[in-house]
Order: sequence, then structure tokens, then C-alpha cells
Amino acid sequence: MAKRLLILEDGTIFEGQAFGADVDVTGEIVFNTGMTGYQESITDQSYNGQILTFTYPLVGNYGVNRDDYESIKPTTKGVVVSEASRRASNWRNQMTLDEFLKAKNIPGISGIDTRALTKIIRQHGTMKATLANPGDSIGHLQDQLRATVLPTNNIEQVSTKTAYPAPGVGKNIVLVDFGLKHSILREFSKRDCNVTVVPHDITAEEILHLNPDGVMLSNGPGNPEDVPYALDMIRGIQGKIPIFGICMGHQLFSLANGAKAYKMKFGHRGFNHAVREIATGRVDFTSQNHGYAIDRESLPDCLMVTHEEINDKSVEGVRHRDFPAFSVQFHPDAAPGPHDASYLFDEFLELIDAFQAEKARR
Repeated sequence: MAKRLLILEDGTIFEGQAFGADVDVTGEIVFNTGMTGYQESITDQSYNGQILTFTYPLVGNYGVNRDDYESIKPTTKGVVVSEASRRASNWRNQMTLDEFLKAKNIPGISGIDTRALTKIIRQHGTMKATLANPGDSIGHLQDQLRATVLPTNNIEQVSTKTAYPAPGVGKNIVLVDFGLKHSILREFSKRDCNVTVVPHDITAEEILHLNPDGVMLSNGPGNPEDVPYALDMIRGIQGKIPIFGICMGHQLFSLANGAKAYKMKFGHRGFNHAVREIATGRVDFTSQNHGYAIDRESLPDCLMVTHEEINDKSVEGVRHRDFPAFSVQFHPDAAPGPHDASYLFDEFLELIDAFQAEKARR
């Protein structure tokens, strides 16, 4: 088995076995605590430019199938596991994790202590890391790693370049693609919505020309402050069309109304994050994947907090006091993870109905 090195920015070096594609990569190293759902996670565009560590000891045991893609061309930089299953067994299995990573040109490393790695990330926060073959001198690799500047145009890399439809017979929804997961389209499809997916840099005017019933701001990678033009777009449509934001969409919606975002030490990445709905006390287990969050102290008066994380009390959802608009930091579309919060898609459609009824009365 070929060797591969994982070198962290703080100088720690892990040696393990190489699997997946044979390429050297550098990215931000993060960890995900989910026990399953590795295919959905690797193909989730919110992991753009990141080296993804799975804390669960065995990954790849049920293979990869055609149904669980969250995007067709994943942009995850690398995969780190304790043990990669050589054989996959499942009735839907089409290829092993190793074959999948080779096909998508993503390198992997196995046979390292992912618990020790997770402890380092928890203690020091997310940092840059390199996956490399041991042929090069360690000193040279470390110098290269320190000199690397990670790109900030993550959303531009993963968003669609042209608008495309996901047809249905129900409500017309414009879905702004900041790195969307297919599961968001699946949820709208279940509700017969006629969806038009549009690029990240669309203007408010262009959206209003499409005359949609509602606008969905999708999830996506990176720092919400890197896309200031999206904030102008949101300000231009709020109050005129109902809005629902998820993950990156939530952060952009909050920033557009005057809130501030901050980078979390190691983020929330997993499927068992307990979130409390403040109005009812209802607790949902949610699927999350974000490295930034909204600063509660900075929230303007026009936004009210609707959901909070039970463990660290971070803001998990907001609603606009004057306009038909709300957003959540977690993924109600799940994939992977629990479907506790999928009712939020129904709430969005009810908000559209209420808004249209109100408009008809005026």
C-alpha cells in the first residue's frame, strides 16, 4: 500500500495509507461527526476547498451509489479516514469509496488516528493542511503549506454559470445557487414546485423579471462577506417576494439586514446538532455544515432569532419582523441526516400563500 502524508499548519505530521486519486492537495482541514452519509458529504459543495476528516472509524462500507449525490462534480479537496473499507456491500452499491475518489480526482488518506486529529482541530481551530506523497522533503512541503493562500472565491467556483429549470406544476421558485445541494431540489420537487436555478451573481432586477412566487437562497462554501453583491440583491427583493435562506443563504440574509458574521473555531459539521425553536420549545436534530455563524449581539432590530443551538447557543434561525422572509443555519433538506426540520419547506410555501392573499386584499 502506498504511503501518504497529512501535514498540518501547526507542524503535526500524520503518516497513513494512500487511497483515492494520486494528487497532492492543500486546503482547510475540517471534521464531520456523522456516522454515515459520506457520499452526500463529499459531494456537498459547502466543503469546497476543504480536506474532510470523518470521525467515524469505518468509512466506505456501503459503497457509493447513483442516488446519493449532492452534486455531480464535488470540489472537496481531500478525504481523511481512520479505516477505508476495501469492500463495499449494499444493494445499491455501484463502486467502492476508493474507486469513487479516483473517478472524481480526490485524494484520500487512511490508517491515521482521526481522534487525535479531531482533538487538534478542536483545540487549535480549523487550519491549512496538505495531503502529499512522502517523496518530497518534509521541510519543503511545510514551507509550501505556509506560503499557500487559500482562495476566497469559493462560491464563484461552485455556482452554476447559467440558469436552468427543475420543472414542476406548482409554485414558481427562484433558487439562487451559492453551491446548492440536490436535496434542496428534491424537497421542492416533492412539493411540485417549478424551480429555476440561477447563478450566484444574479441581480434583484433580474429576479423580479422572473416574477417568482418565492426565492430560496441556497447553502454554499466559504465566508459570506466574500459575496457583497449578493447582499444588494437580497435588499432589492426583500419585502417584494417571500424569501427562505438555508446555511450560506441564512448568513447572507442576516448580513443584508445589518448583522455581522464571525468565523467559528471549528464549525458545526455533522447530523446530530440539537436546535431549539424558541417560540415553541420544539427541539429538532439537524444536519449542519458551516464554519461561519451570525453574531447574536450584532443582529438588527428588524431580525428576530427563531432557532438556537442547544450546546453553544449560536444563532440557528432568524425571521424578518416586517417582511415575509426567514432563514435557518442548519439543513432542513438533511441529506445526510435527520428529516426533523423538513416542515420548514412547507412553512415557506404557506408564507407564500399568506403573502399572496395579503397582496390580493390590498
